[in-house]
Amino acid sequence: MRKIDRGPRSPSTLARTAGWGVSWLALVAAVPAMAQEAAAPEATAAVVATDEFVELDPITVVATRTAESWIDTLAGVTVRRSAQLDMLMPSRTADLFEGMPGTTAIQNANTSQTQINIRGLQDFGRVAVIVDGARQNFNQLGHAGAGGFFIEPGLIADVDVVRGPVSNIYGSGAIGGVVTMRTKDADDIIAPGKSWGVEATGEAAGNGFMGYGSVLGAARVGENVDLFIGGTYRDADNYHDGNGDVVPDSGFDTWTGIAKATFRPADFHEIKLTALNYDTQFTTSADAGAATSYSTQATNRTVTASWNYENPEDNLFDWRSSVYWNQVDQDQVKVTGSSNPITGAVGDPRSFVIDTVGFDANNTSRFSAAGWNSAITFGGDYFQDEIDNTDDYGFGEGYNPSGDRGVGGAFVQWKGNYSTWLEAIAALRYDAYSLNSDDGGTSGERVSPKLTLGVTPWSWLTLYGTYAEGYRAPTVTEALVSGPHPLPFNTGGTMFYFLPNPGLQAEVGKNKEVGINIKKDDLFVAGDKLRAKFNYYQNDVDNYIELVEFGSSTGTICPIPGQPNTCFPYNWGVPGYAQYQNVQEARLKGFEFEGTYDARKWFLGVAGQISEGEITAGPSAGQPLSSIQPDQVSTTLGFRFLDEKLTVAVRWTAVAAVKASDLPVNSVFEPTDSFNLVSVYAGYQPNENMLWRLSVENLLDEQYTQYENFLPSAGLTVKGALTVRFGGGEVASISDPLYVK
Repeated sequence: MRKIDRGPRSPSTLARTAGWGVSWLALVAAVPAMAQEAAAPEATAAVVATDEFVELDPITVVATRTAESWIDTLAGVTVRRSAQLDMLMPSRTADLFEGMPGTTAIQNANTSQTQINIRGLQDFGRVAVIVDGARQNFNQLGHAGAGGFFIEPGLIADVDVVRGPVSNIYGSGAIGGVVTMRTKDADDIIAPGKSWGVEATGEAAGNGFMGYGSVLGAARVGENVDLFIGGTYRDADNYHDGNGDVVPDSGFDTWTGIAKATFRPADFHEIKLTALNYDTQFTTSADAGAATSYSTQATNRTVTASWNYENPEDNLFDWRSSVYWNQVDQDQVKVTGSSNPITGAVGDPRSFVIDTVGFDANNTSRFSAAGWNSAITFGGDYFQDEIDNTDDYGFGEGYNPSGDRGVGGAFVQWKGNYSTWLEAIAALRYDAYSLNSDDGGTSGERVSPKLTLGVTPWSWLTLYGTYAEGYRAPTVTEALVSGPHPLPFNTGGTMFYFLPNPGLQAEVGKNKEVGINIKKDDLFVAGDKLRAKFNYYQNDVDNYIELVEFGSSTGTICPIPGQPNTCFPYNWGVPGYAQYQNVQEARLKGFEFEGTYDARKWFLGVAGQISEGEITAGPSAGQPLSSIQPDQVSTTLGFRFLDEKLTVAVRWTAVAAVKASDLPVNSVFEPTDSFNLVSVYAGYQPNENMLWRLSVENLLDEQYTQYENFLPSAGLTVKGALTVRFGGGEVASISDPLYVK
C-alpha cells in the first residue's frame, strides 16, 4: 500500500525539539530544525544541522483547505507545531497561545475551561475551535464570558489559527476566526523506519507544586495499520501571585486517556479512528469577590472517524471527510454561599451537558488552463447541538436553557495562481440554521462571499487584499436565557431579570484586510532566514449580539424586544432587565505583526497587535466593546550552543493597560494595569532520545491580572521537565513520508 503524505509530519518529537528554543517563545511561527518534517526519506531521528533539513515554513490548510506554507498564506495565520508546543511547557491550555498576534486565550485561575478571543470576538462560537476535526461548542453563561473548551495541553501536537472570517469555508459561525488543534499520533512517537515507540514525560513546577506525567505508545502493524494509545495526569496546587499571596481555588487536577487507530485499506486511502476522554476537577466561582463557589467536575469526550484520499497523481480527487461526536458534561455542587432561590443551598447539584454531532466533507480538483494553475474545492459541513442542562434548586438552567440547534452549510472555492506573481481566491458559502426549544425558536440562512488577490512583485515580498464575510447563528443561550439575577447592572438595584429573545437575528461579519508577507533567505549571512507577516483589518459586524440592559423599576415592558406580541408586567420585585439584542453594528479594527530572523547561532522574534472596537450604530452607538484585548508586543532573543544541543532564550512581553474609558458603561469586566513579563528558557538534548527543559516564568515576580480574568496570575514560577523515548523494530519497505509495498 502507499501511505498518504498529509503535509507536515512528525517523525520525532525529540529530534524536532532539539537545537532551538524559539519554539517555546511562541512568537516565531517556525524555526530551523522544526521541519525534519520535510527531511529526505533516509533521514533518521537524529538532529542533522544542515540546511537540507532547515525549514521555516510549516504547511497549513486552515485558511483555504489547500496545503500551503503559512508564510505564503494570504491571511493572518499563525501555526505552531509539536516542537514549539513541547518547549512552551504549557501547564494550562491558555499557555499554548501565548504571544500569538490578535489571539488571546482567556482562562481564569479557578477553571480548566479556556475561551479564545480573536480580534475582539469571542463567546458563543464566534471563534470556531476544532480538535481532531470535532467542533467544541460548550458554553456556560457567566461573568467571565460564555463559550469554552477543555483539552490537555500536553497532548496537543499542532495548533493552527486563522484570524478573521476569511476561512468561511472551514465552518459556520467563525466571524472571529478558526482554531484547529491536532492531538499527538503514532507519527509523533515512532521514529522513521521503526515499528514501535514509547515516549514518557515528567514535569514539575514550583509556586504551588504542579506535577505532570504522560506515557504515549504507538505501534506500526505491517505497512498499513498504526495504533496509538496514551494517558496523562496533571495535578496543581494553589499558586502564589506576584505579591506572594495564595490565589484561592487556582489548583486543579486532570487526567486524559486517548486512543487512535489508522488503517490504509488501499493505495492513497487512510481511515482514522480517534477516541479521547478528558476529565478535570476544580473549584470555581463567578468572580473574585463571589461568596458562592462550586466544586466542579467536567468531562470532555470526543470520538471522530475520518476518511481521506490523496494521490499526488490524481488531479480530480483530493478527498477529506470526517464525522464526530463531542460531549461536554460539567457537574457542579455548591460548596460555599448562603441559601437563596438563585443558586440554591450548599450541597445542591446542577449540571450542564452539550452533545454535538457533525460531519465535514470536501474535495479539491486541480487543473491548468490559460496560464492559470487552479484548484477548486467544494464541500459541506453540519453540526447539531443538543443541550440538556439541569438545576432543580436554582436558576442555572434559566441562565443556560436547554434546547437544540442545527447549523450547516456548503461552499465552493476557486484558488488560482498565474505564473509566480499573481494569486486569486474566490469563494461562496451558503449557511443555514434552526434553533428550537420548549420556549420558542428561530432560523435563518445566507450566502457569504470571499475574494482575495495577492501580488508577488519580487520573490521575497507578497502583498494581498481580502474582502470576506461570515455568518454566525445565535445560540440557544443568547436567544432563550431567562430568570432573575441577584447582582445588578444598575447601581442602587439588588436584582435584574434576564428576558428571552427568540427573534434574534444572526450576526454577519464583513472583513476588509490588507497584508504583507516577507520571506527572505541569505539576507545578511549565508543560511540566515527572515520571515514576517503584517496585516491591517477592519471587521464590520451587522446585527451584532450584545447583552443590553433596559426597563424601569415599575410598570410593564410591552412589547418585549424580539417578541412583538408579548408584554412582561412587573411582578417579580425586579428593578431592571437584561436581554441579548441585535445592536445593529459593531466595528473592530487593528494591526497585527509577527516575524523572526534566524541566523542559526542566534535568533530574534517580535510579535504583537494594536486593536480597538466599538458599537457604531444603534442605541449603544459610541460605546466601546468590552471584549477588545489590550495592545501588546513580545520580543524574543535566543542563542544556540554546543552544536545546537543547548538553547537559551529570553522573552519580554509588554501588555498595555485597560482603562475605565476603554470599557462600556456597566461592563462586567474590571480595568487592568499594564504589566511586563520576563521569562527565560533553557533546553538541552544530549542525544536523540532525551530532552531536558527548564524555564523560569515571570522572572521579575510581577503582580498582574490579565484582562477578563478576575484572579491575579502566577508570580515567579520555575518549571523543569524530562522527556525520554525509546523504540525499535524494523518496518520493511518503508521510506518516509511515502512508502510502497
